[in-house]
Amino acid sequence: MKVTICGAGRTGHLNAVLFKQKPGIAVSVLTSSTTVAERWAGGDDLWQAETRDDRVLNARPDYVGRDPGRALEGADVVIVTQPAQARPALLRDIARHLPKDRTVYVGAIPGFCGFDWLAAQALSEQDNVVIWGMKDVPHIAFDLLAGQRVRMGGAKAELFVALHRRERAANAAELVAMLNRLYEAPVTLLKDYLEITLTPGNALMHPAVLYALIGPGAPFENTPFNEPLCWWSDCPQAGAELLEACDAENQAIRRASEARLGIDLSSVKPLRQELIEAYGEQIEDDRTMYTLLRTNRAYAGIRAPLAPNPDGPGLVIDRDSRAFHEDIAFGQALLVSMAARLGVAAPTISKTYNWARDYHGQLAAGAPDYVPTDWPEAQ
Repeated sequence: MKVTICGAGRTGHLNAVLFKQKPGIAVSVLTSSTTVAERWAGGDDLWQAETRDDRVLNARPDYVGRDPGRALEGADVVIVTQPAQARPALLRDIARHLPKDRTVYVGAIPGFCGFDWLAAQALSEQDNVVIWGMKDVPHIAFDLLAGQRVRMGGAKAELFVALHRRERAANAAELVAMLNRLYEAPVTLLKDYLEITLTPGNALMHPAVLYALIGPGAPFENTPFNEPLCWWSDCPQAGAELLEACDAENQAIRRASEARLGIDLSSVKPLRQELIEAYGEQIEDDRTMYTLLRTNRAYAGIRAPLAPNPDGPGLVIDRDSRAFHEDIAFGQALLVSMAARLGVAAPTISKTYNWARDYHGQLAAGAPDYVPTDWPEAQ
């Protein structure tokens, strides 16, 4: 089986190393980085992944480069790990290079931000493509040294995937079988792709913490940080409370979607429950959202995106971070649009979204343009 991974970031790098531990798996990595591609082409350097128990896994992908034709040749599974803002251009670029002589399973990890809608639009002329997504990343990955090594954090106990509504049952069975070859954790098929789109994750989590750190009245609203900090082990109480409010609104969107579309989205659980089920004993204190976030060993060491303060000493939030360009411009924007179309009040999500757009100053407004204009009526 050949797997093509699109993106050599943290998730892409880690997956490439883990897949190559499996017999009979060929792995190609399509990257936009000239440096990463040239490093692979220049010799026999191994990619490494450092596990939580300090073991080092080594692997050499079969191909790493910028040529989509070579990366996708003979691919059975294509996994998009690039951030949401890079995916529209990526899918346009790879569409004509996908194999035509076989069924190709094109999916995203994670599959959020309406990837099913995006892929259906971008790959509309490829009738041999099966569109899928994974609910969340299988493992936390951090401290990437591109093309060389990455650190592996906590792993999910169970993995959940969904297919675009157009796909057949036979495709679902084959996808699950292939993913079970690739991953240690069991893979479960969800009933509807909206179970991924509405799963509480970064689109709720990162904006809430940002607002609590640097938003109106926050401790660092007008004060640079003196030292690096972690997203979760340093999460303030106000951030956890704001996150719970956003999560409650996301649940309201879920219930309204169920009622309007006549589907079961009960797998979209409140965030605290999702995290407890996903990380289990890795959480030392799950009594509240605040204690859960700060004591989840799977999240330990994951730093918030900071950059040198251009106006003086200290550090400031990095405006180039995925927290803005993916979680807010795509993830939150989609939730705000869905809430409006369903007639659901989402004041906290809207508050953090509008503040973040104003704070950043250069984010596009509104939902991604690949969201069907007639949703939810035509579903």
